[in-house]
Amino acid sequence: MAGGVIISSSGPSKQYPGGMTMFVFTAIFVAAWGGLIFGYDIGISGGVTSMHPFLRKFFPSVYKKEIGIQDTNQYCKFNSEILTLFTSSLYLAALVSSLVASSMTRKFGRKISMLIGGAVFLVGAALNAVAQNVAMLIIGRLLLGVGVGFANQSVPLYLSEMAPYNYRGVLNIFFQLMITIGILVANLVNYGSDKIKAGWGWRLSLGLAAVPAFFIVVGAFFLPDTPNSIIERNQPDLAKKMLKKIRGIEDVDEEFSDLVAASEASNKIQDPWRRILTRKYRPHLVMSILIPFFQQFTGINVVMFYAPVLFKTLGFGNNASLFSSVITGVVNVVATFVSMYFVDRRGRRFLLLEGGIQMCIFQMAVGILIGVKFGTDGVATIGSGYAAIVVICICIFVAGFAWSWGPLGWLVPSEIFPLEIRSAAQSINVSVNMFFTFLIAQVFLQMLCHFKFGLFFFFAAFTVIMSIFVYFFLPETKGIPIEEMWGVWKQHKYWGKFIPDDVMADVEKPAKY
Repeated sequence: MAGGVIISSSGPSKQYPGGMTMFVFTAIFVAAWGGLIFGYDIGISGGVTSMHPFLRKFFPSVYKKEIGIQDTNQYCKFNSEILTLFTSSLYLAALVSSLVASSMTRKFGRKISMLIGGAVFLVGAALNAVAQNVAMLIIGRLLLGVGVGFANQSVPLYLSEMAPYNYRGVLNIFFQLMITIGILVANLVNYGSDKIKAGWGWRLSLGLAAVPAFFIVVGAFFLPDTPNSIIERNQPDLAKKMLKKIRGIEDVDEEFSDLVAASEASNKIQDPWRRILTRKYRPHLVMSILIPFFQQFTGINVVMFYAPVLFKTLGFGNNASLFSSVITGVVNVVATFVSMYFVDRRGRRFLLLEGGIQMCIFQMAVGILIGVKFGTDGVATIGSGYAAIVVICICIFVAGFAWSWGPLGWLVPSEIFPLEIRSAAQSINVSVNMFFTFLIAQVFLQMLCHFKFGLFFFFAAFTVIMSIFVYFFLPETKGIPIEEMWGVWKQHKYWGKFIPDDVMADVEKPAKY
């Protein structure tokens, strides 16, 4: 297959003994709560920015356009740089903090980074809940961003390192599952808090972000650290003891030897940031940049950040727009379970390619439906039947993302990086993700105002490009132990030429394509 990788019929070159234990499952479940704080924040901001009391207090000019005091094109009524800064500032802070988190994660371990992230997020949630002006809102959002940066840098690494290699896909997707649950919970909270007549419902929505942050802070105190991380901190005896505990067996010598060998190679590298720029790590650098880039340019955050705003732009009432967001949130969660079922059965490439095709088709469908109804002037009313078709198409688009680029955009980078560059590469992955999340969040309302329904065709074009990229350049990583991943790159038709012949003693001779 073009762009694929051929592994011998016997499977990966090594198959470590041991399997799933309740100890591992519990640790992974607790750590995955780091995704909940990210998901809750993605879901909460769009609903809050559509609430009249919130707009009236902080963004009166947008409020006047929303209630019709100032005439404006339907596509442009929420266009405000300060309003979008409220949403996007979090991701700018996350970008910077993820770079800091890299050295923290490497030096002190994954669980410490999770603890710091949860604690800072907790403070930011409290500040947003009591905000009296825009400055307090933005500062609170920046603190939330620091928490998200630390959590997103450390949690995927933790999950991949703790999980048995043959369950790594499904267990790592717990992170994305928690993101989707966080989005759904946020949509439900917004739907309920908007009904509070006293006008302080937005405070409840923003303040409840402290709940998942509290759980991740408490949980991080009790989490074990990963054997990889313990070895990095030069405690091999403790690491071997932990490996026996998480695998549930005594015979861990082969896996432990591989972890120690990887750590020794890692310790020889004083500057992983410079090292990742060398030819040997070219595929890892490319993936750490392009996978998060493509994930954001699916257009998913147009729906997730601004779903209530988007639905109101399309003529839905406030109650209907928030309820429609709940529907997309439910679809997002359910579809993530589909990914968990298939990721270790059908593989990463299958889900990414199918999801890309599905997203392209239904984003174009949404663009056509909006274009036919609203044209370019944005003046129209939308009936319930037509609105239902739009929501269905958006839900099918969301489902395609939720079982492909949503979870796999975090899973694949976390499992392909060698230990010696893992923290640095993951920081690049998170930073690129946060940068383009920030960019889209900041410019989406302006793009909607100027591109109008063409915005959906803009993102649909990227789903075509990224599907082509996956087909030719992303090898299958299903069922491959993390420390054996070099063989995947060595056997790839394109990337194999970048990998030295002696990079791994037991790499098979590259197969003919």
